[in-house]
Amino acid sequence: MNTETIFHTLGIIVVASPAAFVAVLGLTSLIGRPLRESAIESWTYASTVVGLLAAIAILFIMLATDIRHVPIELGNWVVIHLPEPHHNFHFHLKFVFDRLSVPFVILSFLLCGTVGAFTSRYLHRESGYRRFYICYSLFTLGMIVTSLAGTIEVLFFGWELVGLSSALLVAYFHERIAPVKNGLRVWAVYRIADAAFLIAAVALHHLTGEGDFDVLIGSGSWPEGQASLTANQALFVGLLLLVAAAGKSALVPFSGWLPRAMEGPTPSSAIFYGALSVHLGAFLLLRVSPILEMSFWLSAAVVTIGLLTAAFASITTRVQTDIKSALAFASLTQVGIIVVEIGLGLRYIALIHIIGHACLRTLQLLRAPSLLHDYHTLENAIGEHMQHEAGLWQRVMPVGLRSWFYCFAIERGYLDGCLDRFIVYPFRRILLFCDSIERRWTDFLSGGASRESDEVPVHEEVVEELRL
Repeated sequence: MNTETIFHTLGIIVVASPAAFVAVLGLTSLIGRPLRESAIESWTYASTVVGLLAAIAILFIMLATDIRHVPIELGNWVVIHLPEPHHNFHFHLKFVFDRLSVPFVILSFLLCGTVGAFTSRYLHRESGYRRFYICYSLFTLGMIVTSLAGTIEVLFFGWELVGLSSALLVAYFHERIAPVKNGLRVWAVYRIADAAFLIAAVALHHLTGEGDFDVLIGSGSWPEGQASLTANQALFVGLLLLVAAAGKSALVPFSGWLPRAMEGPTPSSAIFYGALSVHLGAFLLLRVSPILEMSFWLSAAVVTIGLLTAAFASITTRVQTDIKSALAFASLTQVGIIVVEIGLGLRYIALIHIIGHACLRTLQLLRAPSLLHDYHTLENAIGEHMQHEAGLWQRVMPVGLRSWFYCFAIERGYLDGCLDRFIVYPFRRILLFCDSIERRWTDFLSGGASRESDEVPVHEEVVEELRL
């Protein structure tokens, strides 16, 4: 058995282990024979350990053989022939193990396994235990696929699995209206990010005829590759990918959904918005970092967004009254700094920063539910620190400016209000106008009211709820 065969076998195992976990949980639920908690726990451990060991084996073989780029080809699954052969579309299933994907895969397995073990105790005998693990398995598979994606289509597939599972777990406590509303808000922001991602993918196919990162980034393994785009093309595609990354990682101006995501159970908050999902936008920028080098203005935009996010989150985290929101904005501060590092070309530093920060935030968020047990021990140290910090701010900042910063932070930068006023409401008015035109046309064709729903009175509270 040669090295190529070993790589291919181990690579299949890395992807197949979380996929098998999803299949087992999904199929047993569909046929009405759901697994017991002990069986789910065993499958969680087995899929994590098998995938992690295979990933570590690949890492050691790559280090021993000094191989830096290992593609795993699984062929074309969808092919659409167009008049111009250069623009033919094909969904090419390809995974790549390199110096970016391997550390991220190992990190994903380690943190997902830790959260899976924590959840088996934390949600023991909860009615939504199986539902949580189904979403959790989808998230794990999405993270592995995204990390190893060798084409932009495969990356988008994993990106969608992560987004879907995230939104579902924000709305985990669906018997209450607040988690459901916040889950829809998160899903709506993800739709904006996904739209930008899709437009970027189509543009790359049109410009290069390929969605393969090896073709897009050109010769050389990550991070030495050179993008096969002009400066203007890189600026256009890069800005779209920056919007996608901003939506997924809650960068400014999409930061408002991050505290809303804390409505979910603590394990999902830890794995999604403290550890892995919140870093996914930064991972995307790292994967396409050779494109960033093609345009100075694109790199400047990345640095600017990162600085604004870090400053906004640093101010906002100081006034949060619950520990999960405070940790969420603290995480966002570090994500903003990571994005700045990527914009400055410090790719290895950004990767190390992601790994260290993800491990720290996972520990802190998993520790959050039991923090009250140690409240009396921690109160003095935290209080003295905050008093010293508050005294420093009082000495250097006027009262009026300090009050303005407090209002700015407590309202979380007014970002949600600005998005609603300048994006949501204008689009809503356009859609309502189109709906009225359609209604008039269908009423004309039918000779009367063409929609049964128009004849049903709607309670004013429901209308107000929909408007909000």
